[in-house]
Amino acid sequence: MNDPSSGSQADAADAFDRGRPPIGSEGARALEKEAALPLTGWQQEVDQGLRYGLEAAESIVDRRISTFSRGELPHYAGINTFMKAPYLEDVNRVGEFDVAVVGVPHDSGTTYRPGTRFGPQGIRRISALYTPYNYEMGVDLREQITLCDVGDIFTIPANNEKSFDQISKGIAHVFASGAFPIILGGDHSIGFPTVRGVCRHLGDKKVGIIHFDRHVDTQESDLDERMHTTPWFHATNMANAPAENLVQLGIGGWQVPREGVKVCRERGTNVLTVTDICDMGLEAAAKYAIERATDGTDCVYISFDIDCIDAGFVPGTGWPEPGGLLPREALKLLELIVRNVPVCGLEVVEVSPPYDVSDMTSLMATRVICDTMAHLVVSGQLPRKSAPAWLSRDCNMQVDRAWR
Repeated sequence: MNDPSSGSQADAADAFDRGRPPIGSEGARALEKEAALPLTGWQQEVDQGLRYGLEAAESIVDRRISTFSRGELPHYAGINTFMKAPYLEDVNRVGEFDVAVVGVPHDSGTTYRPGTRFGPQGIRRISALYTPYNYEMGVDLREQITLCDVGDIFTIPANNEKSFDQISKGIAHVFASGAFPIILGGDHSIGFPTVRGVCRHLGDKKVGIIHFDRHVDTQESDLDERMHTTPWFHATNMANAPAENLVQLGIGGWQVPREGVKVCRERGTNVLTVTDICDMGLEAAAKYAIERATDGTDCVYISFDIDCIDAGFVPGTGWPEPGGLLPREALKLLELIVRNVPVCGLEVVEVSPPYDVSDMTSLMATRVICDTMAHLVVSGQLPRKSAPAWLSRDCNMQVDRAWR
C-alpha cells in the first residue's frame, strides 16, 4: 500500500513550489508597478497638512503628522468629501481639476422605499476607508490625476421637475469645464437630467448610454410623473442620445414594468439579462455593449445602478432584486467597457443608506467610482491633455423635447 505520510520533505517542497504564483503573475507585476509611481502628490499633501494643521506635539516621533487632521490619515478623522478630496467651494474653478465629484441628494423620484437622498453622504463617508492607490492596477490617483469634490446640487424636495432643472444646469457646468463628472445619486430619476446636462454641450455630437441595472427604467411616466422608473425614455428622446445606442446590462426579475419593456421593443434598445451575460461570458457581453453604444456616437455615458448587483451584496437600495450580477462580474464588465470606450461621465445611483448594512452598499459604490477613475488613467483618458472632441463650449438649452 502507498503510505501518504512516507513522501520525502523534498516532495513536499516541490508541491509547495508548484503552488507559488508564476513569474509574471498579476501579483508580481503589481509589485513592479508600484516602484514606478511617484510620491509627489503625497509629499504635497503632507507639506500642506503641516502648513494648515500645525506641527505635531513634541512627543510625536513621525514629524509628518500634524496637530489637526488635514489629509488622508487618520481615515476616521476629517470632514467627509469623496476620498478626502479638496472641497471646491467656488464651483467656477472646477475646470482646474481632472475629475469633479458631484452629489445629487434627490429621492423624490422614488416610488417605494425612499432614502437615496442620503446616498452622497453615505458614499462620501465610507470612501474615507480607501487610499488612492490600487495594488493590482498599479494606479495612485493622488499622483496621476487631480480630484475635487464640489459638494451637492441644491435639489428641491418633492418637486422633480425643478430638481431636474437644477441637476441639468449643474452637470452642464461641470461637463463644459472639461472636468470629468462623477455623480453620486440619488435615485435613478436623475439619469435623465444628468444626460440632458451632458447633451447641452455636445453640439451635433452623440452619446451612447451603458446602463447597469436590474430594471429597464424606460416607461414614460410612473404615478403620473417622471420618476426613477422613467429616465431612459426621456433621455433617449433627445437627438444627442439615440435609443439604439442605449445598452442595458443585468436586466431581469420581478420588477420590470411591461410599459418599459414595450418602449425598449419599439425603440430598439439593447438589453442583456444576467443569464445572457453569464452564457456569453463577460468579454463577449462587454464587446456587445461597446459595439452598440459606440455605433455612430462620439462618447459614452455610464449609468451604474447599484441594484444591478445581487441584493445579498447590496442591501442598501430602494429596489433590491435577487439574482443580479456578482460584484466581481460587475467590476470586470466595468473594466472591459471603460478601458475601451471614450467615457464622458459616470453616475452611481440608488444607494440608500437607511437600508444598508455595515455601509457595504456605499462601499460597493465607492469601488465602482474608484475603479472607473483608475481604468480611465490606465487607458490614457485621464488626465486629459486637451478638451475632448465631443465637448462644445456653446450651451444648447433646447436639446430635450417638450414633455406633454
